[in-house]
Formats: sequence, C-alpha cells, structure tokens
Amino acid sequence: MFIAIEITYLVSSVLFIFGIKLLGSPKTARKGNLYAAIGMLMAIVATLLDQNVLTYEWIIIGIIVGSLIGTILAIKIPMTGMPQMVGMLNGFGGGASTLVALAEYYKINPNYPVDKGLPFLLPLDQGIAIVLSLLIGGVTFTGSMIAFGKLQGWVSGKVVKYPLQHPFNLLLLLAVIAGGAYVVINPSAMGLVLLITFVSLLLGVLLVLPIGGADMPVAISLLNSYSGIAGSTTGFVLGNNELIIAGALVGASGIILTLIMCRGMNRSLMNVVLGGWASAGSGGTGTATTSVKGDVKSIDSEELAMLLDSVSSVVIVPGYGMAVAQAQHAVRDLVNVLEKKGVRVRFAIHPVAGRMPGHMNVLLAEAQVSYDKLFAMEDINDDFPMTDVAIVIGANDVVNPAARHDQNSPIFGMPILNVDYAKTVIINKRSLNVGYAGIENELFFYPNSLMYFGDAKEAITKLTNEIKNL
Repeated sequence: MFIAIEITYLVSSVLFIFGIKLLGSPKTARKGNLYAAIGMLMAIVATLLDQNVLTYEWIIIGIIVGSLIGTILAIKIPMTGMPQMVGMLNGFGGGASTLVALAEYYKINPNYPVDKGLPFLLPLDQGIAIVLSLLIGGVTFTGSMIAFGKLQGWVSGKVVKYPLQHPFNLLLLLAVIAGGAYVVINPSAMGLVLLITFVSLLLGVLLVLPIGGADMPVAISLLNSYSGIAGSTTGFVLGNNELIIAGALVGASGIILTLIMCRGMNRSLMNVVLGGWASAGSGGTGTATTSVKGDVKSIDSEELAMLLDSVSSVVIVPGYGMAVAQAQHAVRDLVNVLEKKGVRVRFAIHPVAGRMPGHMNVLLAEAQVSYDKLFAMEDINDDFPMTDVAIVIGANDVVNPAARHDQNSPIFGMPILNVDYAKTVIINKRSLNVGYAGIENELFFYPNSLMYFGDAKEAITKLTNEIKNL
C-alpha cells in the first residue's frame, strides 16, 4: 500500500508540473488547470487510503461542507470579486497550515490537554517545520484577510503607517524566531507555542495593512507564494511528500509571478516582503505631485463611430473599470464589428491591470476574445506610434505618462502602456476621478486625447450600434 501511495503521489506531482507549464499560455491554460485538478484528485484519494487515516466520518463531513461552500462561492461571486476570492483562498491555505501544525504539536505532546510538566523529545526537523508552519501560515492567513478586506472595501485602501513600523515588525519576527528555537529545544512549553501563533497572526496584519490598494495585485501574488511555502512546511510536519512538492511548486511559481509583478510596478521584492513600500498606492489626493492643468476634450458615440470608421488599426487597453461594468462582452462585440470593417484590433494588457495577475485575460477569455489578440505590455508598447486609435477602457494609473517624468509621483518609474504615443487616444471612464494611486491622470489633458464618458458596458454597446448604423 505504501509503495502504491508514493507512486500515486509521484504521478500527481508530474501532473502538477505539466499543469503549471500549460498555464503559461492562455491557449493551453484550461488543459493545464484540468491536469492539475486530476493530479490533486489523485493525491487526495491516495491520502484517504493511507493506513494512518483512522476515521472517515469527519473527513466526509468536511468534504460535504467544503464542497457546498465552494460551489456557492463559484456560482455567486462575480468576476469583479475574483481578486477578493483569491485573497481569501490564500488565507484559508495559510490558516489550514497553522491549524495542522498546532494539531500535530498537541498530538505528540504528552502534556495535552492537561499541562503535566512532562518533558518529551521533538525531532529537530519536525520541530523546525512546526514553528515555520505557524509563522508562515499565520502571516498568510491574517495578511490575506487584510488584503481581502482592502479589496472588498471593508478596510482602508490607503497606506496605513505607524511610528517605528519596520523596527517593530523586525522585533516581532526576531521574537518568533527566538521563541521557536526555544520550543524546538524545550517542546513542553505549550504557552509559548500559542504565543508564537498569536504573534505570527499579528505580523500578517502589520505587514499587509501598510500596503495601498494600487499595489494589492503584487501583495496577492506574494501571499499566494506564502500559502504554498506554508503548505510545504506542513508537509514536513506530517511527513507527506506530496504536500511538500505541491507546496514548493506553488511557493516557487508564486515568487516568480511576484517578481514579474514587481517589474510591472517598478517595485523591489524586499519592499513587498517588508510591507508598505514608499508611498505608492496611498489612495490619497496626490498632493505630492503638481495638479494637472489643461482642457479636457470629450467625444460622443456618433463622432467616435465616424472616427473609427476611417481607421485601420486599434489597440484596446482594458482596466478595472471594464471589470466593474462587466463590459467584456460588449467589448468583444465592438471588436467583431471593427474587424468586419477591416480594422486590425488588438488588446494591450498591463501586468497589473485589474486587481490580480491575469485579471483582464480571464475576463476577455470569458467573453470568447481570441487569445491571439491579447498582447503583453512589452510585446505591444513599441507599436503605439503606428496605431491610429488607442481605446482605454477603465484603466488609469497604468497609462498615466506621469510615471515617466514626474519624480514626485507615487507611480514614478512604473512601466506604463505608451498609449499617448498613438495618433488618437480615446479614454472611456465614468468621470475624471483619480485611480488607485490617488493622482490625476495627465493623459486626460493631452492634445491627442478624447474622453468618452459613461459606464463602460453602456458606452461601448452604444458605440457598437452607432458603427453598425454607418
């Protein structure tokens, strides 16, 4: 039985690796997700057949309750709420690692439930794994819950700072490490284990609370990596090879994605880990930058339809405003109409467009937009000078030219989509309100920019109908 279980774990691990590989391309992402799901099913079945599982009653109850909750979440939560859901699920992974580590500690502790003062030996590798699971799992759980609250609007999206922020966080981390070392040496200190858990949970709050809403996509990616690392350390606690491998894969891929996101935001990984970097994403009023001045020119649907009827190339830049309005299907209809008129239409996707990695890609894929039309920022940025019209739908900071030249701007140095280099820029927004970074977008005042005001879904649908009537 042991050999069969280990072989099953090996096969499922291979499926995980192939799944991640296929997730690297939108064309193969569905197949990759299926491979990974099959691998996870195999791993779960093999674990349930392990002779160490003594009773199935609570496991069955957990499966039923969890499946019911998961089904309801999948049906009820809209695509605009997916970033919050991802953040919450990251937290659940960290919380599970914390609970498993605590349960395993008390399982092998002869002093539980009554403190009898009996000394006992805790294997060095298992003791270290328990402490790491408590630390990383606790930080992941509360940090992800704070991220969820920020995205949901329950917690302020502004940067929340306090005196001696970083020294205090470092002091707490060192205290956990010192306490963990003592627990490994003297494992009968049950109260200290609980204190380590509490401080780890507190650290998660203090590390994520200072991060502003504009930088939340990077934080979500990093927390996803933390959840994988927590799962891997829990695998060492339980002696489960499959959990070690799966957690390591999630942790490593999450770190790689975080590095990609950091480049997209011009941040350093160390600043993300420390929490609350610079003043980005403060959600304030942008007082650090000079107020943008100039005239804003607007255009209505009829005028815009006539403009698009005479162009040969269009690049569409989707943003969170498109997600909020659920306008992806209307955008697809616009693309179909333009292509029938011989217009070449492509999409430019900024790495941090939306509120989580790949947010825009998922929305457009849901609307059956061809993957061949989706281009990453580095693949299309040089084409804007040869583009007749760039249409920005609900994006803001990722197209703000201030990132190139305004050293006082909180987004200075962040790579942006060079839409202002296009011959004409159409910006669809409800108003001239600021984005997550809390600063005015100087693109609105550029001589080649035209504002197309209105809800994205309604405005794009109206524009499509006008083009059809030409």
